[in-house]
Amino acid sequence: MKYTLLYIGTILALACIHPVQAQQTYTLRSCLELGLENNYSLRLTRNEEQTSKNNATLANAGALPTLDASGGYSGTVSNTEYKLAAGGKSATNGVFDQTLNVGLNLNWTIFDGFNITAQYKRLKELERQGETNTRIAVEDLISNITAEYYNYVQHEIRLKNFRYAVSLSKERLRIVEERYHIGSFSRLDYQQAKVDFNADSAQYMKQQELLHTSRIQLNELMAVADVDQAFIVPDTLIDVSAHLLFDDLWNSTLQTNASLIRAAQNNTLAQLDYKKVVSRDYPYLRLNGSYGYTSNNYGENATYLRRGYLAGNFGVTLGFNLFDGKRKQQRRNARIAIENTRLQQEQLELSLRADLTNLWQAYQNNLELLKLERQNLVSARENYEIAMERYMLGNLSGIEMREAQKSLLDAEERILSAEYDTKMCEISLLQLSGRVTEYLD
Repeated sequence: MKYTLLYIGTILALACIHPVQAQQTYTLRSCLELGLENNYSLRLTRNEEQTSKNNATLANAGALPTLDASGGYSGTVSNTEYKLAAGGKSATNGVFDQTLNVGLNLNWTIFDGFNITAQYKRLKELERQGETNTRIAVEDLISNITAEYYNYVQHEIRLKNFRYAVSLSKERLRIVEERYHIGSFSRLDYQQAKVDFNADSAQYMKQQELLHTSRIQLNELMAVADVDQAFIVPDTLIDVSAHLLFDDLWNSTLQTNASLIRAAQNNTLAQLDYKKVVSRDYPYLRLNGSYGYTSNNYGENATYLRRGYLAGNFGVTLGFNLFDGKRKQQRRNARIAIENTRLQQEQLELSLRADLTNLWQAYQNNLELLKLERQNLVSARENYEIAMERYMLGNLSGIEMREAQKSLLDAEERILSAEYDTKMCEISLLQLSGRVTEYLD
C-alpha cells in the first residue's frame, strides 16, 4: 500500500511539472527559419546594415553640389543732424530704411585631391562590411539555434532513459515487495529497492526541469512571444556526420570565413584612410555661384525711395594647402594602421587554424569514442538481461542487480554525451569554415 501511494504521488508530481499542452512540432529547419525571421539581435544587425547602405552615397562623399536658399530682412531707424554750407543746421529724425533679399547659393567641390573618390570607396566598403556583419550574425544564430535544438533532443533522450530507469526500478521494487511479503527477501532488500526507486524518480523530475529550461532557451532564440510554449521535435536521435574532411574545411575557411573577410575589409578601410590623408598633397578646385534679388526701401531725404536689383555671380577657386603642421604625423599613423590591420588578419588566420585543428582532433576522438560506446551499450544490455534472469531466480543480490542496472544507464548516458559532443564539434567546424548554413538545406 505504501508503495502504491508513493508511486501515485510521484506520477502526480511529474504531471504537475509537465502539464499537457497543445504542442507545436518543430524540425531543425523550421526552428532556423523562425529564428532568422524573428530574432531581435539579428533584426538589429540588419537595421545597422541598412544604415550603412543608406550612407553609401555620392552626397555623403561630398561629390555632389550643395544648393541653399536664403532670405533676409533688415531695418534701420536713424536720426541724422548735419550743418548746411550756407549756415544753419538741419536734422532728420526717425528715418526708417529697409532691406529685403532672397537668393540661391551654389557650392561644389570639383576636385579635392582624390579625397572624394577615397571617401566614396570607403562608404561602399563600410556597406560591404555591414553585409559581412549581418552574415556573421546569421551564422552565429544558426549555430546557436542548432546547438540548442540538439541540446533539447539530448535532454529528451535523457528523459526517456531516466523514465526507463524508473520503470526498471519499479519492476525491481515490485519483485522485492512480493518476495518480502512471502519471506524470500529481507526488509533491507525492500528498503534498498525503495531508495533506488525514489532516487531514479528524483533524477527523472530533475531532468524534466532541464528539458523545460532548454525549451525556454530555444523559444527565446526563435523570438517566440510565449517563451514557455510547448513543442515537439521529431528527432529522436542526434544525427552525427562522419564525412567531414579537414582539408576541405580549411580551404573553405580561407575562402569564406566571415571574420577573415571582415579583417580584409578592415585592411581596405585603412588603405582608403591613408589615401584620404595623401589627398591633401594635391590642389583643390571649387565652384561657387549665387543668384538673388535685393530690395531697398529708403526713408526721407534719400535720392531714391526704393531700389531693387536682380543679380547673379559665380566664381572658381583653385587652392593648395601648403602646410598644416600635422600631415606627416597623420600619414605615418595611417601607414601604421595599415600594418596593424594586416597583422590582425594574419593573427586571425593563425587563430582560426589553431581552433580548427583543435576542433578536428576533438571531432575525430569523439567519433572513435562513439564507436566504442555503441559496442559497450550492446554489452551492457546483455549484462543487464543476464543479471535480471539471475535476480528473478534469486541467484543475484539487490546490490548486484542495481550495479547491472547502473552500468546499463551509464552506458546509455556515455553514448548520448559522445553523440552530443560530436555534434557540437561538427557545428563549430562548419561555422569556422563558413558552411554552417548547410543546416538550412
